[in-house]
Amino acid sequence: MIPTPTTARRATAVAARATDLSKVYGQGETRVVALDRVTVEFPQGEFTAIMGPSGSGKSTLMHCVAGLDTFSGGSARIGDTELGSLKDKQLTQLRRDKIGFIFQAFNLLPTLTALENITLPMDIAGRKPDRQWMDRVIDMVGLSGRLGHRPAQLSGGQQQRVAVARALASRPEIIFGDEPTGNLDSRSGAEVLGFLRNSVRELGQTVVMVTHDPVAASYADRVIFLADGRIVDEMLAPTADGVLDRMKEFDTKGRTS
Repeated sequence: MIPTPTTARRATAVAARATDLSKVYGQGETRVVALDRVTVEFPQGEFTAIMGPSGSGKSTLMHCVAGLDTFSGGSARIGDTELGSLKDKQLTQLRRDKIGFIFQAFNLLPTLTALENITLPMDIAGRKPDRQWMDRVIDMVGLSGRLGHRPAQLSGGQQQRVAVARALASRPEIIFGDEPTGNLDSRSGAEVLGFLRNSVRELGQTVVMVTHDPVAASYADRVIFLADGRIVDEMLAPTADGVLDRMKEFDTKGRTS
């Protein structure tokens, strides 16, 4: 049974939400239910990790709520905006103006400097960055001495720091991360997760991250667990050991079912 949120958490504004969200692939014998009427809220100023076994629907949930994929039924909202009612151009604008993305692949343009990669989304949108905010973000992720370097001149950890700064630079309403430390060694991964944690604590950012790593999940304020396209549990103030024990239960059930 999923724990009931506290009154304080209910009173918190919601950055994104899914209500009875479904995603179905194929028909007949090839029909696969990736999401089965999922309802979940992502409060503002909170770091949420999404976990579950392979094929549980965790990435599908994030992609649908982030406007990167369509859904078959139910509702997905960013703030008060219902994604299902938006045309492609409106969705593109919403993602550009209100959402930040961090992926496992750094997705940096090799011909641009770190600073140019950070400001690229705003440049495309024709918006000038808030210089004070930019300086704060760059300082937080420790890139002040690397802004003139191109990606090939940066380590993997430094490249992902650029990606984190790029996601934060426009002050989005919410940041979605899909295995953002998956290509990093443990030290670099810990640094990037620390930056995301600090962005929530110090900058009031909202972060939703899909991960398979219990250590990564322990940086979050809460973890939601998916299995077979449904939310089956939630853990507040997670620890790496607690998350690992919960994931082992999924493995055990999977072997015995």
